[in-house]
Amino acid sequence: MSKQLVTKDNSLIGASYSLGVVEQRLIFLAIIEAREQKTLIEAGGLLRIYAQSYAKQFNVEKHTSYEAMKRAVEGLYEAGFAYSKIDERSGKIGHYKSRWVDKIGYIDDLGCVELVFASDVIPLITRLEARYTEYELKQVVGLQSEYAIRLYELIIQWRSVGRTSQISLVELREKLGLVDEYQRIEAFKRRVLDLAITQINEHTDITAEYEQHKQGRIITGFTFKFKVKKTKEKISAKVEADRIEMSTIEGLNDKQLGRIARNPSFIADYNHLVSSTSPAGQDPRAWEFEMINRLKKDASQFKKRPIREYLEC
Repeated sequence: MSKQLVTKDNSLIGASYSLGVVEQRLIFLAIIEAREQKTLIEAGGLLRIYAQSYAKQFNVEKHTSYEAMKRAVEGLYEAGFAYSKIDERSGKIGHYKSRWVDKIGYIDDLGCVELVFASDVIPLITRLEARYTEYELKQVVGLQSEYAIRLYELIIQWRSVGRTSQISLVELREKLGLVDEYQRIEAFKRRVLDLAITQINEHTDITAEYEQHKQGRIITGFTFKFKVKKTKEKISAKVEADRIEMSTIEGLNDKQLGRIARNPSFIADYNHLVSSTSPAGQDPRAWEFEMINRLKKDASQFKKRPIREYLEC
C-alpha cells in the first residue's frame, strides 16, 4: 500500500490561519486526492471527497462524517490565510492573503463534498521545489486538537535538525490562528501548547517538548525540541542486524578467533567436533589452531549461540 503523503510548501506550513480539525482534515484528503489523480489540479479542478473515505481514514462513523464534512466545507469557503513568500521578480519577501477555496458543494445522495482550491493555494501544494514539508497522513489521524495538527506541521519542518528556531509568542499565536482566545499565558500553555504536545507525543512519530524564553519574568517565545520515535520495524531490523552481526566472524582477527576457541563455554559446546585421541583433543594449542581454521572455513557450523558471545564471556 502506497504511503498517503501530505505535502505543502513551507510558506503554507508557516502561514497564519484558523481552521477546525475537520476543515484541516478535508485539506489533507484533498491534497492526497489531487496527487492520486496524478494531476496538478489546474485552476478550476474539482476535487471530490466521500464521507466513506473520511470515516475510514479518521475512524469515525460515516453518517457523522458527512454532516461534519458539510459544515467544514462551508467553513473553508469563508476561511482565509496569510502567508509570506519570496517574490520571483524582485527576490524580496512578499506578504499575501488568500482564500482556501473558490468553490464548494456537496451531494447528499452520494455522501460527498466537493471543493475547488483557490489559485494561490494550488502552487503551494503541487509545484514544490526545495522548500516544502512532507509527512504521512497517518501521523495526524489521531490528533483531535486543531492546535496539535498545526503545531505538528510547524515542528516537523525542522525534522533534519530536531529543533526549531525560537518563535515569538506573538508569532506562534498568529500561526495557530489565535486572536482573542487564551490571552493569559497560563491558559495558552494549558489549553493549547500542553494539550497539543501531549497529543503529538501520543499519536505521531515524534516526541516533542518546548523551552520557554523570557524577558525578565515575561514569557516572550518558545523553542521546540523533538526526536523521531523508533518504529517497531526499525527496532526489529536492528535486533535482526545485531543477531546476524553476532553470528559472523567478519572483521575478527586471528587473536580474537583464538580467544573464542579458548573460551571454556566454546570448548564445552564444540569439543565433540574432534576426537579425544587426536592432537586437537589432547593439546590446547592444537585445539586452538584447529578451531581457528574451522571458523575461517565455515563459521555456520557453530550454531549453538552467536559466535561473538564467546568474546564477551
